[in-house]
Amino acid sequence: MAEVLALVEARLRTTLGEPDARAAVTFLGTDRIEVLRFTDVSQDVVRYATLGMSASPMADPTAALADPVKGPRAELVLTVRAGLADTDKVLRPLAVLAASPQVEGIVVAPGASLDVGEPLWPGAPFTSALVAEPGGLVEDLDLDEPLEPVRFLPLLPMTPNEAAWKRVHGAAALQEKWLNGGTDLRDSLRKSVPLD
Repeated sequence: MAEVLALVEARLRTTLGEPDARAAVTFLGTDRIEVLRFTDVSQDVVRYATLGMSASPMADPTAALADPVKGPRAELVLTVRAGLADTDKVLRPLAVLAASPQVEGIVVAPGASLDVGEPLWPGAPFTSALVAEPGGLVEDLDLDEPLEPVRFLPLLPMTPNEAAWKRVHGAAALQEKWLNGGTDLRDSLRKSVPLD
């Protein structure tokens, strides 16, 4: 476990630079989840990445026994514009989402919705996020066989209306709406995309 997390942190540092802050959260009955903050001044964005979710593989909730070796592994990455909101308060909600495979026995995969039931940060118009396809910002981290690679899954915050619309029409349709609407998904205060 510690070796996997060391490799994950090294990949994050290589790709995103040195973290300028980190926080750790431990939930009863789960492994510790850290959230690292990376400030990219050149792009005026802040990135938050979880560290700890990939320590164990995510288990199929229908399986009788969880395989301690095989199964998908992932970490979550959230990117927002710097200085628009107090987004540093997203650390605990992000840790909650990263702990959900251990707590709820779910497999987090692209297209899924993750909901914390409260604003992601103070004043945020979002209580949930869409899990996007990995590989864009941080490349998958290959591990020695038989371990599956660690995938770095981007989170795209959704307003409650967008989340409800996505449940009916699907993730691809929502992403198309965002694209056609020219939505800045990094805007921490953005309004819902028109869904008519």
